[in-house]
Amino acid sequence: NTAEKIELICNKFHQVARQMRSRYNDRPTLEINDEYDVQDLFHSLLTLYFNDIRREESNPSHAGSNSRSDFLLKPEQTIIEIKKTRQGLNDKKLGEELTLDIQKYQSHPNCKILVCFVYDPEGKIFNPRGLERDLEQITGKIAVKVFIRP
Repeated sequence: NTAEKIELICNKFHQVARQMRSRYNDRPTLEINDEYDVQDLFHSLLTLYFNDIRREESNPSHAGSNSRSDFLLKPEQTIIEIKKTRQGLNDKKLGEELTLDIQKYQSHPNCKILVCFVYDPEGKIFNPRGLERDLEQITGKIAVKVFIRP
C-alpha cells in the first residue's frame, strides 16, 4: 500500500542519511545540508517502490500565487511535500507553512493524499508528535499524513 511504503521511507530516512556518511576509505558522499539534499535522497528512496515519480509539478494557483510540489505520484494520487528544519523554522512557522500547503493541495486535481515529510536531524521542533496530530486534523477533500523525523 502506498501510504505504508512512504511511511517506511520517512521512518528510515535518518538511518539511510547517517549510513551514507560512513563510506569506505572516507570517500565523498551526499551531505544533507538543505531541503534540496533531502529531496534528492528522498527521490532515490521513492524509486524503490514507485515507477512514475514526477518532480516539481506545477500546482493550481492558490491565494494568487503558483507553487510547485516536491513529488507527485500520479497513479497513486499522492503528493509529497518535503521540508528540512533550519534556523528560524520553529514549530509555529513550520505549522503555518504546512497549513498553507494543506490548504493549497485541497484543489489539486491529482491529490487524494498529501504526505508532508519534515527532516529534523537537529531536533529543532519542540513537540513533533503534537504538531503532526494538529496538522493531520485539518480536514477537507484530501487525507493528510505528516512525518517529522528522525
